[in-house]
Amino acid sequence: MPNVIDTDAIVIGAGPVGLFQVFQLGLLGVQAHVVDVLPQAGGQCIALYPDKPIYDVPGVPRCTGRELVAQLLEQAAPFLRLHDEGALSHNVHLGHLVARLTPQDGCYELTTDRGLALCAPLVFVAAGAGAFVPKTLNIEALQGAPTPPTGLYHHLPEAGVMPPWAGADLVVHGGGDEALSAVLSVLHAPDEHRPARLCLLHRRDQFQADAAMNEQVREAMAQGRLELIIGMPVDAGVADGALQWLDVLGPDGQTQRPPVQHLLIQLGMSPKLGPLTQWGMDLARKQVTVSAATFESSLAGVYAVGDINTYPGKKRLLLCGFHEATLAAHDAAAKLHPDAPQHLLYTTTSPLLHTRLGVSS
Repeated sequence: MPNVIDTDAIVIGAGPVGLFQVFQLGLLGVQAHVVDVLPQAGGQCIALYPDKPIYDVPGVPRCTGRELVAQLLEQAAPFLRLHDEGALSHNVHLGHLVARLTPQDGCYELTTDRGLALCAPLVFVAAGAGAFVPKTLNIEALQGAPTPPTGLYHHLPEAGVMPPWAGADLVVHGGGDEALSAVLSVLHAPDEHRPARLCLLHRRDQFQADAAMNEQVREAMAQGRLELIIGMPVDAGVADGALQWLDVLGPDGQTQRPPVQHLLIQLGMSPKLGPLTQWGMDLARKQVTVSAATFESSLAGVYAVGDINTYPGKKRLLLCGFHEATLAAHDAAAKLHPDAPQHLLYTTTSPLLHTRLGVSS
């Protein structure tokens, strides 16, 4: 059995609302651990529109999804307990899909698909439309295994990490923003990180992507730095846990088998509620019903904030999620410390909040 980590609160989802939830809890002296299925923080902002502009964040006239996430991480940094090298710390668990949430003697025990076990009296579901999992290929040989075969990937490695395809053949599959952005990232990587041969596999010679990225990819093709393969994957071979080959059906009805030592699938993300539907919370149209005053669900101590919840008058806007996280944090802090005075403190004047934030009064 895994060791269970005890904490005040668990935040499910490291998107913008989840990160702000951590910040609000930290201000109130509530320690939280964060769990997200994606390999990096940011949720929809990173998975769906990292480089597209956002115009409706209060006080921020314009920023990209990537910039907003960076700002939220900086804001929440006092409560994310960073390692010396600045990497996300032990209380941020990325690449973990929540498997179960079960009541345990006044607390909730959460376990993930990778064996992480957390226990807390407070849980905040900030999972957006659900856990964002990458769309994959409907090919029998690539499905059903507990782990993807070696050579098959859905995410780029973290910046600075040597990719597994360095000096080998890499095929990127997709024709949207995600695929073209991945291709450009590979092309702009240091020489020692680049593949010996880079191909883009798409069903046609047209892309559904940002015009600037489209232009850069076309230029790379014209320069011979990128090869386009037109067709649809129809079959694959896996042996000894590794990808061996990929069959592609071309527009002429003929099947080809291009060299593919490594395959990076970039077909976008798909939200799935998954095990959340089995936790006993009241749901309405795949959303968690909550109190509009506290954002607590039908399970005592379990809150839902952001796009995952519903209540009379609900608006699925990012700024509304920030409001919900604030009220949920205050209600939860009162539950956690019922005997403590519930005075409203302000970051402009409170020495206590300045201490928690690590700033001088």
